Amino acid sequence: MPEADTTTKRGALVGGPDPAWSPEVAVRPAAVKSRRQILPFLLTLAAIAVATPLVWAMWSAYMGAPWTRDATVRAYVVTIAPEVAGRVVELPVADNQFVHKGDPLMVIDPSNYKIAVKLADAAAKQAEAMAQNAQREAERRRKLNDLAVTVEEQQTYDAQAVAAQAQYEQARANAEQARINLERTQIRSPVNGWVTNLLTRLGDYARVGETTISVVDADSFWIDGYFEETTLDTIHEGDPVKIKLMGYREILHGRVGSIGRGINVPNAQPNQQGLATVNPIFTWVRLAQRVPVRIALDQLPDGVRLVAGMTATVQIDPRPGRPSS
Repeated sequence: MPEADTTTKRGALVGGPDPAWSPEVAVRPAAVKSRRQILPFLLTLAAIAVATPLVWAMWSAYMGAPWTRDATVRAYVVTIAPEVAGRVVELPVADNQFVHKGDPLMVIDPSNYKIAVKLADAAAKQAEAMAQNAQREAERRRKLNDLAVTVEEQQTYDAQAVAAQAQYEQARANAEQARINLERTQIRSPVNGWVTNLLTRLGDYARVGETTISVVDADSFWIDGYFEETTLDTIHEGDPVKIKLMGYREILHGRVGSIGRGINVPNAQPNQQGLATVNPIFTWVRLAQRVPVRIALDQLPDGVRLVAGMTATVQIDPRPGRPSS
């Protein structure tokens, strides 16, 4: 091959421009690199734009609507203690059984009380007869003139008639008390509810005044929410409330019934001499006190079982037409 041709080809391969080169090909890598640098910035701006209103809504809900996780399901528990003593001969209920108002819960041996009723009735009849006889004697003495009976004797018979009538009234009262005691041997439920923590057994001896059966009132459930004192100015009676029980997904609804007007204060408790006991130590960090807010429940959803002592989270919403703060 001639030397001139070789040089020309070598120059074309080494120093000369590439036959496929163009300005568009040279600019393309730089543009792609620039777009790759801008894309993360745009994504960050988009994420901030989406997150800002969400964060603001969450902050407004947190600060504008008082809420607390410190809430408890409450209910009244009726403690039933016998008013007469005796051995338990019937126990027709079981633990956690639902009972209606008036259902029998326990029967105490009525044998002695039946005998007491008979004795009291007999004593009342005897006193009635004596009172009637004393009254007739006094009336006969009143019909006699002063020559047949003295004034003192008439007064004596009148007093005896009054005393006999008083004894009769007392005997009647004793008979009535005996019948009441007999009725009290049958203990019935005063409310609709569930028998709870039943420890009494058939054959136990029931004593007067000692609790034997407890019934959770089914018609008395409510929620106690403990709110910080800094949020009380935004809570009013009648405000709607959303309730989330720890064990259920359903949201319960209710309304603020009342706000507690007193909590225990450690300071100023009297000592044995009646003087106020004041703690001399004061920390710089002051925690807001929590005040109980009573919440009345609306209709309970199907499948939700309330148990006194359950934990709940509650949120109080402002009533329509009233600002949240």
